[in-house]
Amino acid sequence: MSQGTLYVGQSPRSTAVEALVSYLNLDVSIVNVETAQAEFAKNFPLKKVPSFLGPKGFKLPESIAIAYHLISFADEKTQAILAGATQAEKSQILRWVAFFNQDFSSAAVGAWLILIGKNQFNKKALDDFKANVDKYATFVEERLSTHTYLATEHVSLADMVASATFSTLFGKVYGPDFAKKFPAITRWFKTIIASAPLKSKFTNFEFLKQDLVFVPPKKEKKAEKPKAEKKAEKKAEKPAAEAAPAPEKKPKHPLEALGRPTFVLDEWKRQYSNEDTRPVALPWFWKHYNAEEYSIWRVDYKYNDELTLTFMSNNLIGGFFNRLSASTKYMFGCMTVYGENNNNGIIGAVMIRGQEHEPAFNVAPDWESYAYTKLDPTKEEDKEFINNMWAWDKPVMVNGEGKEIVDGKVLK
Repeated sequence: MSQGTLYVGQSPRSTAVEALVSYLNLDVSIVNVETAQAEFAKNFPLKKVPSFLGPKGFKLPESIAIAYHLISFADEKTQAILAGATQAEKSQILRWVAFFNQDFSSAAVGAWLILIGKNQFNKKALDDFKANVDKYATFVEERLSTHTYLATEHVSLADMVASATFSTLFGKVYGPDFAKKFPAITRWFKTIIASAPLKSKFTNFEFLKQDLVFVPPKKEKKAEKPKAEKKAEKKAEKPAAEAAPAPEKKPKHPLEALGRPTFVLDEWKRQYSNEDTRPVALPWFWKHYNAEEYSIWRVDYKYNDELTLTFMSNNLIGGFFNRLSASTKYMFGCMTVYGENNNNGIIGAVMIRGQEHEPAFNVAPDWESYAYTKLDPTKEEDKEFINNMWAWDKPVMVNGEGKEIVDGKVLK
């Protein structure tokens, strides 16, 4: 009986789970989402890659959760090597997996997508991504200067997940100078891509010969018009005085059209960051808040039943906030994770410029994965909900039961 279907794509997060299927010789079909878009979207409406569909309708998105599920099919000895034999090993492996799957991967892939023109070129954003890559690589270099592998004395899931990030850096972003700067990482990377768990994925891997450089797209040249046509157009031209006025430039963001508010959002963000939330920041906020300029929304994740580990849920919030970057200057809020592993949810309160939520949120491709409810701060229960979401110090009430907030992120 088939053990399931693994949907993969170009995302580096597919690397480790594809390698596990091959290494563990699992009866799992690997399907590229580009060849089965309708089938994939039907089973996984969030379209997160990779995703796993098991027997009897078992569905599992999120690469880390999938990796641990695949490892569970292995014998006990292999499970101990890949996922840890002791609680300390298991914790260290999970720690490195989380670090590479979110922070380090976001920096490496973010730089690459800008350099290849997939994302709009922004020098500051590119510099920030590269600075984070350098910071994270320096941290990893220190570890690998004294250890053969990241978490244990064997190639573990930590190394497998990390291989995807460094294959992006070594194979798509940086040339030889990067390898020279981080010799311990380079030694480790060459070792693990030749190891049994990963060699199936890196058989034809090649190091980049030189740093990838952004090349602006060429502007298309307009075709030359025949001279006779040019003369006819010249005669038809109106005098400069009669020329139609140039159209006004459209605002870069729809919310720009609302003009400058009296409530200074940056000042509120400074208050929130630097002052105690309950005694100082929140009273300042309610004293200065202008409900005609800003609205506040309750934001609920629609698919809490698909969430597994709480740190993965928090990573989901981080990704959502990253994709809201085009609207951040018009927004502030907190999203929290409540509950426990395999029984948690995502909820928050977000303030936006204007009275409609869509112009602020629809810059994120996954914005429709959340439900939005407009709050009325004149109602005591709505105001209390906002205070609780921004202070994180009281349980979230779910079906009459208090659920402790275990993690969260601030959008500012």
